[in-house]
Amino acid sequence: MRRVLITGVSGVGKSTVVAALTALGHAAVDTDVGGYCSPGPDVEPPKPTAEPDWFWNETRLRRLLDTGGDPLFVSGCVPNQWRFYPDFDRIVLLSAAPAVVRRRLLDRTGNDYGKAPGELERALRDQAEVEPLLRRGATAEIDTDAPLDAVMDRLLRHALE
Repeated sequence: MRRVLITGVSGVGKSTVVAALTALGHAAVDTDVGGYCSPGPDVEPPKPTAEPDWFWNETRLRRLLDTGGDPLFVSGCVPNQWRFYPDFDRIVLLSAAPAVVRRRLLDRTGNDYGKAPGELERALRDQAEVEPLLRRGATAEIDTDAPLDAVMDRLLRHALE
């Protein structure tokens, strides 16, 4: 079974890519929704949507990886994701320039993260601090400032090769 992690900081386009994958008929899960994240790796999720600094609930994510489609695309960026790296065939880092991330966070409508006082600054600080760590574990990096069709083409070529 092919497993692909799509990761990156807030505002790089993970949710957009998951929606595009789903529209193409692929099994794709955004772990920010659906009860995959919780305040601790062994804590039952208190609500279906993730909060900053939450972890993947390891039991739920393991179940997803064991029973999901083939291929299965999983999207997320959480502190304990590294524990699952051996379970993925590919790890794709989505990235964008800080100015692009800033604009996306301020303009997006499906997610309010980045709009409350301090969140935008935190997101950009996370980009500077966390993205280099994500880059180390990635098998590919895709700049999402490119047109979505180009991003999807590159992602699918890398994921399914």
